[in-house]
Amino acid sequence: MRWTPHATVATIAEHQGRFLLVEELSAEGQLVINQPAGHLEENESFIEAARRETLEETGWHVEPSHFLGLYVYKAPSNGVTYHRACFIADALSHDPERELDSGIQRALWLTRDEVAARGDRLRSKLVLQCIDDYLAGTRYPLSLIHEP
Repeated sequence: MRWTPHATVATIAEHQGRFLLVEELSAEGQLVINQPAGHLEENESFIEAARRETLEETGWHVEPSHFLGLYVYKAPSNGVTYHRACFIADALSHDPERELDSGIQRALWLTRDEVAARGDRLRSKLVLQCIDDYLAGTRYPLSLIHEP
């Protein structure tokens, strides 16, 4: 079997101390908390994917402002390795009538402590790690990523 990493994006959007997250069904049918996140599509840039995934999963239009980091995670449930490019974005506007992606139950805004209190429901340890890195001031210019 050939090893194939999965290229994904995630978005950190913060407003007045609360972070935009999603409550979604895991592959095992459990309700979990995650950043708006998903796989890149063919011919899509990382930044385009971050905008698209956030809109599809939350109904929020966002504009990435900084790159937070690249996170590598091997899921214990299936052994898949994910390379997660995480972006910091400004929430611009919300479309409450937009239908959310399949599996997404709802978008919610939670404080860091509210996220930590749901530790057993986090999709992965990366959810809280990305928030903590953001709160620690980690930020890189978007120009760090070279795309056509």
